[in-house]
Amino acid sequence: MAAGTIRYWAAAKAAAGTAEEPYAAETLAEALGAVRSAHPGELSRVLQRCSFLVDGHQVGKRSHDEVLLTEGGTVEVLPPFAGG
Repeated sequence: MAAGTIRYWAAAKAAAGTAEEPYAAETLAEALGAVRSAHPGELSRVLQRCSFLVDGHQVGKRSHDEVLLTEGGTVEVLPPFAGG
């Protein structure tokens, strides 16, 4: 199991009530499951619209079960931004 940091941006930060928190998980799916349990309600709804960066790399359409997390890594939670 890897340990690292989840960083929340914009609406995700507001819904989580924090800018960042630690993770202890092997996959992105596992980390997000823990986040949903820790922050039920609005954050779970916001996460459905977010994109994710893991260690600076876009997750894109990959299954979150297949995205492995690294020791000391970073998950960026990016809600849709307005503008263009």
